[in-house]
Amino acid sequence: MDMTPEFIMLAFTLILALVQIGAAGMARTAELGAKWNAGPRDAEVPPPGKLAGRLMRAQANLFETLPIFAAAVIMAHIAGKDGVMLTLVGTHLYFFGRLIYLPLYAFGVPYIRSLVWLVAAGGLVMVLAALFV
Repeated sequence: MDMTPEFIMLAFTLILALVQIGAAGMARTAELGAKWNAGPRDAEVPPPGKLAGRLMRAQANLFETLPIFAAAVIMAHIAGKDGVMLTLVGTHLYFFGRLIYLPLYAFGVPYIRSLVWLVAAGGLVMVLAALFV
C-alpha cells in the first residue's frame, strides 16, 4: 500500500512532535544541566525559563490536537474519504500551521501565532468535515 498524501502529512506531524519533545527537553537541560537530566528528578525544580517554558507549552498545545488529527486522518482513510480536497488541503494546513506555530511561540510572537493556530485548527476541521460529506 502506498502512503497517501494525508498519511505523509500525518507522518511529518509525528516527526514534528518528536522534534518538539527534543527541543523542549534540550532547552530545559540547558537551564538545569545534564546532571539533572540524567538524575531521578526527585527534588523541586525551578519553573522553566522563557524559552524552555514556551517550547514546553507549544509541545503541550500540539499534543492537545494531535490525537484528534491522527484519528481523523485514519478514519478518513478507512472510510474512503481521503484523497479529496478537504483532506488534502486540511492535512497540509494542519501540518504547516503547526510547523510555523513552533518558532512563533518560541520567539514570543503574539497575534500572528494565534492566527497560525487558527489555520492549523481549520485544517483539522476540514479533515473532520470530510468524514461527513
